[in-house]
Amino acid sequence: MYNPKSTKAEEFISHQEVLDTIEYAQQNKNNKELINKIMEKARLKKGLNHREASVLLVSDCNEIFSLAKEIKEDFYGNRIVLFAPLYLSNYCINGCTYCPFHAKNTHITRKKMTQEEIKNEVIALQDMGHKRLALEAGEDPVNNPIEYILESINTIYSIKHKNGAIRRVNVNIAATTVENYKKLHEAGIGTYILFQETYNKESYEKLHPTGPKHNYAYHTEAMDRAMQGGIDDVGIGVLFGLENYMYEFAAILMHAEHLEALYGVGPHTISVPRIRKADDIDPTTFANGIDDETFKKIVAVIRIAVPYTGMIISTRENKECRKDLLELGVSQISGGSKTSVGGYYEPEKEDEDSSQFEINDNRTLDEVVNWLMELNYLPSFCTACYGNNRTGERFMELCKDQQIHNFCHPNAIMTLKEYLTDYASDKTKETSKNLLLKEIEKITDEKRKQIVIQNLEKIEQGLRDFKF
Repeated sequence: MYNPKSTKAEEFISHQEVLDTIEYAQQNKNNKELINKIMEKARLKKGLNHREASVLLVSDCNEIFSLAKEIKEDFYGNRIVLFAPLYLSNYCINGCTYCPFHAKNTHITRKKMTQEEIKNEVIALQDMGHKRLALEAGEDPVNNPIEYILESINTIYSIKHKNGAIRRVNVNIAATTVENYKKLHEAGIGTYILFQETYNKESYEKLHPTGPKHNYAYHTEAMDRAMQGGIDDVGIGVLFGLENYMYEFAAILMHAEHLEALYGVGPHTISVPRIRKADDIDPTTFANGIDDETFKKIVAVIRIAVPYTGMIISTRENKECRKDLLELGVSQISGGSKTSVGGYYEPEKEDEDSSQFEINDNRTLDEVVNWLMELNYLPSFCTACYGNNRTGERFMELCKDQQIHNFCHPNAIMTLKEYLTDYASDKTKETSKNLLLKEIEKITDEKRKQIVIQNLEKIEQGLRDFKF
């Protein structure tokens, strides 16, 4: 039985409800009257439920993409938040068939960074200009216990190199206990991120034949335990290509509805990675791959269905695809990424056999920042909401009322100015000149505008970390 307020995985992600939703969508994909009614609701920009969104996904409604762009602009403006993944360890005891870190892979180079090595990686990331990291580690209670993760977070936050500082550490580690989520919360993490990979229980158990990740319910209920542990910003995602995309689409929206119904706070972010080639992983062996056009439609309809959530695209996708997805709803992207352990400090010594997946956008962070500005986006390194406790329900209230602009837009300008002053190439500095002036003029509150202008001057003088 489907029950979004249940804490049981098979009730808030009801297999039968997903199947019924897919059937309902297929039956109504040409139902113009229903589609028009759904679009009327969508234009209110309050979101759609999983059934309504699924109908749009399979329809040929031409307005979907333009509405997605409009909603993206209304809620997030032209800001694009930048981050980088940091892989601590690729030791893992799970048997995931789509990931080269799986326990049976005997020829991958296994690595676990010491705290000194983490310090070197963080300095390298700071010297690129990053302020926000996504911490990654395989599941291994011996090599990667929670104590190691907590010590690593403390190390990351403690490093201040030149004008650099990591101001927000998001954490993407295996499902764990309420007690461990409390410890992560106390350590000052930003968002806790965990990908479901697939919501289809039968497929899930086949794709995770061995290891603790085999337990579908424990993994799927992780966000509930994270919320109970005090973490109010959580990020969900699926790995498209493992299961029928319509199944995953309906289920991830049901997961968002569950979090909203039970905790009053939907997901802070939704990630939509596609399976990619890796050390001993051939994506063509998975029968559910999706083409670029289908992928774009998925992103567009998620943006319409869940207007308030941030959407993330990593360097799994190439430059051209990322450009299209930025228009349709993506609000966060990685830049200058390495998916191997220790790949930032000594990239020339990077052992590709330790990478989690093949990167399709190999540009440096500076090249990505310059590219974004050329496309008239405002690159943002802002972490002010985290620093000012605008998280969870407080953030969602501001975002749903389209008031987050008042904070995020000026903060983005100031953090971009930090980047330009400390790290940017001459070419990127030149590209920024007209953009910064344009973005400052967008600030409608005159007092706030003057504060931003004053702070930009202070940044040039060496002061840092201004925020609204």
